[in-house]
Amino acid sequence: MQKLTTDSEFREAVSGKELTIAVFKTTWCKDCHFIDPFMPELIAFYEGRARFVEIDRDDLPDLCSELNILGIPSFIAFHSGQELIRFVSKLRKSRDEIQQFVDRAIEVSASVNRD
Repeated sequence: MQKLTTDSEFREAVSGKELTIAVFKTTWCKDCHFIDPFMPELIAFYEGRARFVEIDRDDLPDLCSELNILGIPSFIAFHSGQELIRFVSKLRKSRDEIQQFVDRAIEVSASVNRD
């Protein structure tokens, strides 16, 4: 997963027609570390259908404030610079829940591409 460290990197990453899933994390978040072991396999599974990028909320606080990122980890799907859907909850996120979110993001992105 590509780690983005600047606002301009983020905006460039989400501006394309490819579905991009932005994962907002921090180094101190236990729930963020919980997802680390299975994310590489999940990313590989969706290769060619979704691109994943990582943003450390503490590195880009202004961007995260603009996007209303309060809980972490947070997942936001983007297409052509527009937010499609997001997956945010106070609870720890399971692999199945993240997969359901990505599957839904792919469906929403496909419907946007038809228009």
